[in-house]
Amino acid sequence: MREISRGRAVIAGDEAHHLTRVLRVEAGQVYEISDNSETWLAEVETARKDLVTFALHERVDTVAAVVETSLYVALVKFERIELLLEKATELGVASVGFFTAVRSEKGLDRAAGKRSARWERIVREASEQSRRARLPVIQPEIAFNDVLKTTARCRLMLDEREDAPPLLSTLPEDPDVTDRVAVLVGPVGGWTQQERDSIRAAGWNSVSLGTTILRTETAAIAALAVINAHWGAKIAPQPVR
Repeated sequence: MREISRGRAVIAGDEAHHLTRVLRVEAGQVYEISDNSETWLAEVETARKDLVTFALHERVDTVAAVVETSLYVALVKFERIELLLEKATELGVASVGFFTAVRSEKGLDRAAGKRSARWERIVREASEQSRRARLPVIQPEIAFNDVLKTTARCRLMLDEREDAPPLLSTLPEDPDVTDRVAVLVGPVGGWTQQERDSIRAAGWNSVSLGTTILRTETAAIAALAVINAHWGAKIAPQPVR
């Protein structure tokens, strides 16, 4: 829990315990802290077992992602999801949602909700490492039909089929800071033809990341990097206000 008010900040609970027991923070040390909206340079005033207080010195400028990107990922084994969440957060993803595909391993949907706290901790730590001011939104389980209703300027289905055009060739020539991009990533074993037909019927575009078959988490990370590079080449990073 983080509370910022009147030039002071309070961190309590597990986060405070991590600061005092793992990082060994002490009074007088200076850190950057965020309330998921703004980032501050702050000095530790007191550090007790489960409570750390700070005096705020000044706001710190942070930079937002060059484009708002949402990932929708078919559930895979949880160790792969954890890697995906960490790297996607570092790459500035706005949200990550998980759904059950036909070829998703059975039972993952029932267990996904129990992983929410761990996944939130992973994205928080990755945000701190990459100096993000705002955490991505994590949705442990979304209905496939609801995913298909997502609105965005670019709606991209990563597809292993040879006739899918390269991702980069499908991105707009006139990217804008207000754009939203949605990326749909399939499970181990790929899409069924019925899923592929439903996705295309909903207006999503099939795109390829090359001729090799990538793991789900690798494909998601690679797609984010390509999208960021395309928008970043033409749009200056925007400060977080």
